[in-house]
Amino acid sequence: MPETYTDVLIGRQDEIRRLDALLRAAGEGRGGVLVLRGEPGIGKSALLRHLDEAATGFLVMRASGAEFEMELPFAALHQLLAPVTGRLMALPAPHRKALEIAFGLDTGTPDPFLVGVASLGLLVETVRERPLLCVVDDAQWLDQASAKALAFVARRVSAESIALVFAAREPSHRHELDGLPGHSLRGLGEPDARALLAAAIRAPLDERVCDRILAEARGNPLALVELPRTAGLAGMAGGFAQPDSVPGVIERSFRSRLELLPPAARLLVTVAAADPIGDPGLLWRAAELLGIDAAAAAESIPLVEFGTRIRFGHPLARSAAYRAAGPEERRRAHEALAAVTDPVADPDRRAWHRAQAGAGPDEQVAAELEASATRAQERGGVAAAAAFLERSAALTISPVQRAERALAAVQAKLSVGDFEAAADLLTTVATDDPSQAARADLLRGRLSFVRRRGDEGPTAHLLRAAARLAATDPVWSRECYLDAFEMGLLLGGLDHVVEAVGKAPPSGEPAAGAAAVLTGLINLVSDGHQAAGETLGPVVGDVGDEVWARRPSLGFMLATELWNFDAMHSIATRAVTAGRASGSFHALPIGLAMRATATVHTGDFGAAMELISEQEAIADATGAAPLVYPRLHLAAMRGRRDDAVELFSSVDHGMSLSMQWATAVLGNGLADYPAALKAAKQAVQYGAVGTAGLALPELVEAAVRCGETEVAAAALASLQERTRAGRQAWGLGVEAYARALVTEDESAYQEAIGLLDDSALVVYRARAHLLYGEWLRRQGRRRDARSALRSAHEALSDLGMEAFAERAAGELRATGAKARSRTSKASDQLTMQEVHIARLVADGATSKEVAAKLFLSPRTVDAHLRNIFRKLGLTSRRQLRELPDIRQPRGGGRPQAGQPRREK
Repeated sequence: MPETYTDVLIGRQDEIRRLDALLRAAGEGRGGVLVLRGEPGIGKSALLRHLDEAATGFLVMRASGAEFEMELPFAALHQLLAPVTGRLMALPAPHRKALEIAFGLDTGTPDPFLVGVASLGLLVETVRERPLLCVVDDAQWLDQASAKALAFVARRVSAESIALVFAAREPSHRHELDGLPGHSLRGLGEPDARALLAAAIRAPLDERVCDRILAEARGNPLALVELPRTAGLAGMAGGFAQPDSVPGVIERSFRSRLELLPPAARLLVTVAAADPIGDPGLLWRAAELLGIDAAAAAESIPLVEFGTRIRFGHPLARSAAYRAAGPEERRRAHEALAAVTDPVADPDRRAWHRAQAGAGPDEQVAAELEASATRAQERGGVAAAAAFLERSAALTISPVQRAERALAAVQAKLSVGDFEAAADLLTTVATDDPSQAARADLLRGRLSFVRRRGDEGPTAHLLRAAARLAATDPVWSRECYLDAFEMGLLLGGLDHVVEAVGKAPPSGEPAAGAAAVLTGLINLVSDGHQAAGETLGPVVGDVGDEVWARRPSLGFMLATELWNFDAMHSIATRAVTAGRASGSFHALPIGLAMRATATVHTGDFGAAMELISEQEAIADATGAAPLVYPRLHLAAMRGRRDDAVELFSSVDHGMSLSMQWATAVLGNGLADYPAALKAAKQAVQYGAVGTAGLALPELVEAAVRCGETEVAAAALASLQERTRAGRQAWGLGVEAYARALVTEDESAYQEAIGLLDDSALVVYRARAHLLYGEWLRRQGRRRDARSALRSAHEALSDLGMEAFAERAAGELRATGAKARSRTSKASDQLTMQEVHIARLVADGATSKEVAAKLFLSPRTVDAHLRNIFRKLGLTSRRQLRELPDIRQPRGGGRPQAGQPRREK
């Protein structure tokens, strides 16, 4: 039986109170989470044992990360949820299937969103009977898929009778838990340390030796217990040796006890340490294969509990046992475990044991690991796939095959954000194959981009890959050149890209897809928008082209640059659809952000809030930073000064261009034209594709109002170049009212209204009416001005464009007319997430369905609904459905002014 150090709780009263409070709150339906962090031996496991004993009336579920199981996706999650998987049938079918796939009970690719939601749902089903305590030890060794799912659950238990407690060693690379409430355990103070040392030794101790032990242990409870063991009688007499580190001392103490064991017992301990799942049946079969009398050997082994599960008394005891064994002993242990592991039920763990048992390259084992990588990737375990592929490459004999597997491992490591490991592994790739060398360059380019460092910029690597492929694979070469161009648009350095593309051999084929986009971009940089429009216009308009499936952000930027709203909306919608189908944590938020931005320009702010809320829910669930630019677009259009200023002040420098555009729109709405002029100049000056074009009409309006006619004329000329190249009603209508501002030509105002009249872009139609009404008033034509201004005010008020609506109201009052007071909207009183929940419920969604969509628990959704009802003075869902501001029509005919069309 392993020693347990209950005395380690000396000096931990504050931590005990905090854990007890967590349990009490969970028992009352106020769930919570705590991550205990600290160095090995600091007392985390002892606190977890206390928690386990204190959880009277709770169902306690446990899991533990394992250093040798970090490569197996969802291993820890499966371990935690295993006691309640019998409740899977209570979950909705998609959720149930997601968990079954994740746990290897079904085939397919698990939706990573649904795995988290389903895990939460399974726990919620469990707490219907009694409160639940989930304890996860050694969280620093959780597999990545489990860590993400558990972090997701932990963020959403506040309304449930669930307490989650993690214990993680510091330092830890498991960053998924970083945003959760945590507590770092520090060393004991001297009085508590002395008390613990006295309790551990229970014999007279020389004061100088005592002082030396206290100094060496630095308040680490387990070290205080183990140092005397390590020192021995000689050490206790005063000859104490300086250890390398506290964990090193503890581990050395464990190893010293294990070294006293007979050979058979030591080998049994090595097998137990090499098996991360602690399955006694597996251990006994492996022992039998090795000729060990396991029952007899187990009786003499300290630090290990041989019961219904094999458990080491401390995680360091397990690592000490594994490291104490010689290489040959470890290989024998893994070989025996591989032999007794079911190749059908558990092929991945068997392949991993075989890999550790090998002494050199082995193509059969390498192929098994590659197959394991494929299975892991299908189950969403990209981190596991990377580990399998890296080990597979190391065991591969063929140089070409070894490079292929190493490149695949680098790709997988990049996908999970393990950039340093990816860079190190990439340095091992040596190949003469042009295709493999080009892939290596592309990966170097991605690494350079995400790490923002390196001897060369990312475009240089992409251009090198394109040049390598020019002769052997011209189609792929053009794709690489296009990637370099897109990178250049984001980072600068387009001159080098254009020069390199100009030296590339011609394809000899008609320009289409990526080649057409590449040609159009070169024309854009070299000859301007008019030349580029001939090539880019048709391919941007062809939203089904595969080039936009791979590069939706580039397509969205170019559609914006050409003022092609239909293409903007369609490319964004396609990205959302593809993101949902793939379950990509990366792709779906980008698609949602683009779709929200496009929707803002239609004036359907409620739908935009839904999309932004979903995008931010994903970011919150995954611990990623939300994409803020759709919020900037929405804040600018709504024109609430205080809200917008608060948002703008929180935006980092990386979003400065979008913020400058938003500041210009807000300034024009508030009639703060100097502020609008300054911001619009900055947005236009940088010349970013998409952003600069949108800022030009704002610059024209602000410059005219500030009397800077030359600036306005120059901005108009740039705007005309873009809108005439795109030849779209949106752009031509905006250009017409900008031209009217500069020339004061009444027919241009009328042209703008006519062009925008049959458009979903009611925001711009309302602004055209406002500008025309202002011009009419200044001409002294009050009656005509009232008509135009009333149309503008009603539309802007109904849309919720408060700054522009107030500007229109002021102009109306100046004509002697009275502007009707704006009717308060229900959504004005709600947060963005509450608007989203309200609209989903108004459309008939249940609390469970809303919870699944927003990655919340049903009780959390109900809590939000109570807040919504309180704010709106409602008592039922039926009343919510009757609010027109909440439940918008989905589709229908052409929207009239002030009646935004709800996008499908």
